[in-house]
Amino acid sequence: MRGNELKHVAIIGGGPAGLMAAEVLSEAGVQVDVYDAMPSVGRKFLLAGVGGMNITHSEPLEVFVGRYGARREEIARWLSAFGPEQLRAWMHGLGIESFVGSSGKVFPQGMKAAPLLRAWLHRLREQGVRFHVRHRWLGWSDEGDLRFATDAGEMAVQADAVILALGGGSWSRLGSDGKWIPALERQGVAVVPLKPANCGFDVGWSAHFCQRFAGAPLKTVALCFDGERRQGECVVTATGIEGGLIYACSGRLRDAIEAHGSAVIELDLLPGRSLERVTEELNRPRGADSMANHLRRKLGIEGVKAGLLRELVSKEDFADPVRLAATIKALPVRLIAPRPLDEAISSAGGVHFEGVDERLMLNALPGVFCAGEMLDWEAPTGGYLLTACLASSRVAGQGVLAYLEGAR
Repeated sequence: MRGNELKHVAIIGGGPAGLMAAEVLSEAGVQVDVYDAMPSVGRKFLLAGVGGMNITHSEPLEVFVGRYGARREEIARWLSAFGPEQLRAWMHGLGIESFVGSSGKVFPQGMKAAPLLRAWLHRLREQGVRFHVRHRWLGWSDEGDLRFATDAGEMAVQADAVILALGGGSWSRLGSDGKWIPALERQGVAVVPLKPANCGFDVGWSAHFCQRFAGAPLKTVALCFDGERRQGECVVTATGIEGGLIYACSGRLRDAIEAHGSAVIELDLLPGRSLERVTEELNRPRGADSMANHLRRKLGIEGVKAGLLRELVSKEDFADPVRLAATIKALPVRLIAPRPLDEAISSAGGVHFEGVDERLMLNALPGVFCAGEMLDWEAPTGGYLLTACLASSRVAGQGVLAYLEGAR
């Protein structure tokens, strides 16, 4: 971009959104400085990839876009320019091949985030991007300069444009702590309160059940809530339940609890068998066998699944084969509260979409753009969150370039 060699853009936040914005701008010849409060950049990105870096998903784009709920229209616009296929091509350009797992999720070869981050940072440094760690953003001075707290004391920075990519409010130990909210609110920017997303929920187990089964996986179950049925796995925790099956509908569960005080899900403990088949098996003569042994021998229900029945089913229903069969196929579990925000994988809430224009520039602060999770949207796990974060930062980066061009 001719004429922008002397332009200076400050990016606050060194996660994936900030790094992708830095790439867009540095490729165009803009001087980019990335500031992050942590000792190194990409810390949450690295930790999220410890168990296998799920970068995106391979399902058709029209299905993919539907995962973003109330904000699907806004996010569809981001993804039209940088969707799952473009993301995989971008990763290939860094020398990292990808593959599609059996679930349709897309992973980098080797499954790890570290090689991808190393290659990415190397390219950014080659493009002239400068990184400043242990720089916590404090807001703006009366003169309009950016204020940072550093090990050497407070410093002020001037920039021709700013991209805020400060993340949400989960995993504060990695830098996403939501402490940016007051600085924006003082400037008249509307921020929707942060809430946990992709989170577990409290149930209030008995001490006996908790002691025996906390940490036990619930494999091959189906969850029904609000007319939707999903099959997968989850995990019993000391306080309740979490895992992929729960995360997939955590936003709706959270909102239902907020509205009604609790939310009831139904777990099908034997999704591969019909109610008629389960009833037939339980009605077979059991002789001297206890109902627990009968469940194990006829249906393979034991361990944590048997424990859940004992925990949640009355003695009368447990002893009645017909009622017990119906409960096995639709076991009601009352969720009473989402786990705290800092335990969540991600967060909902953030800068209100009505407060930014289509380029993601703040209406209240010309020249200041927002990207990533700090905007008010949410997505389930499975690569959706990361893909949209990266796509939003490309929109913001292109928005900055247009802003700088207009300011010439």
